[in-house]
Amino acid sequence: LSGLDPAQPYFQGTPIEVRLDKSDAEFVDVIHTDSAPTIPYLGFGMPTAIGHIDFYPNGGKQMPGCGKNPVSQIVDLDGIWEGTRDFVACNHLRSYKYYSDSIIYPDGFLGYACPSYEVFETERCFPCPREGCPNMGHFADKFKGKIKNDFVKLYLNTGEARDFALWRYKVTVTLSGKHNVKGYVNIALYGSSGNTRQHQIVKGTLQPDSTYTGFIDAEVNVGTVTKVKFLWNNNWLNPTFPKLGAATITVQSGQS
Repeated sequence: LSGLDPAQPYFQGTPIEVRLDKSDAEFVDVIHTDSAPTIPYLGFGMPTAIGHIDFYPNGGKQMPGCGKNPVSQIVDLDGIWEGTRDFVACNHLRSYKYYSDSIIYPDGFLGYACPSYEVFETERCFPCPREGCPNMGHFADKFKGKIKNDFVKLYLNTGEARDFALWRYKVTVTLSGKHNVKGYVNIALYGSSGNTRQHQIVKGTLQPDSTYTGFIDAEVNVGTVTKVKFLWNNNWLNPTFPKLGAATITVQSGQS
């Protein structure tokens, strides 16, 4: 039984006979996309973990792409009706859109078990454990029988628009050079199944012989990594023409 952003108003804190609960089926998975408090944030979805596994994409409160200009959101590519619904309840409706996308991407939407979204954005909940990570959406039931805890909260990021699936990689870069410079480092991954766009790993003071770690939520599962493109830039014209390189780059897939 899959709960697509179960309602918060009139259901939050009620007995299990009234609302969705993991006792309702052999396996209950839940996607929370609009779990901010109803007052004052008008969140329609329930924040409480109520299934065998509960997914909180993007933290479960504010979905990427839902803060668009109202006019551009209403005049949507999918039509005025779809755009108007998204304007009124965009976060809430993301749950069924993620679910439908998950049917197309059976290896996508990996959820990482973590105490909170803030911790998910650090290195503590990466990569997947030995038994793997559940897939949010249609294929969540592949994880049935692997649940060890009472409630499992899972976090992941999604894209701003279809296709919503993203694949998470950890990238560690050790810089080489002679002088500190201010700027940013971008990385792009090339693999057997596709290539990513450039993703920023670090921004600020760049120190040679220092190691920097960042996460890439890639729009494609690159498969086996065959090449990494390293680009750095300082934010303004520097007459000394500083040079930086990458001594080492390590790429780790969250899935494997």
